[in-house]
Amino acid sequence: MSAPSPAPSPAPTEQVTPDLDESAGPDTPWQAIVWNDPVNLMSYVTYVLQKVFHYPEAKATALMLDVHHKGRAAVSAGDKDTVEGHVAQLHAAGLWATMQRA
Repeated sequence: MSAPSPAPSPAPTEQVTPDLDESAGPDTPWQAIVWNDPVNLMSYVTYVLQKVFHYPEAKATALMLDVHHKGRAAVSAGDKDTVEGHVAQLHAAGLWATMQRA
């Protein structure tokens, strides 16, 4: 009878260190980003930007076209709490949105 073989050691895991922008201080504004998606019509995105941010139709249309052609657009900027609220409103309207430091 042979001795039991030792249990295999778990595969090593790669440690991932997030990239922190050290130059971004607490006063650095945040941005709400709207991403292109295959669901929402361009007219609807324009409508949401007008309703959420009270943008004039021309500005909302220009931002929507950035989303459509470039894949994304920064639609608002401000402190973290304000931008989190904007992203929540955009999500409630069905848009794909994230936030990032400006």
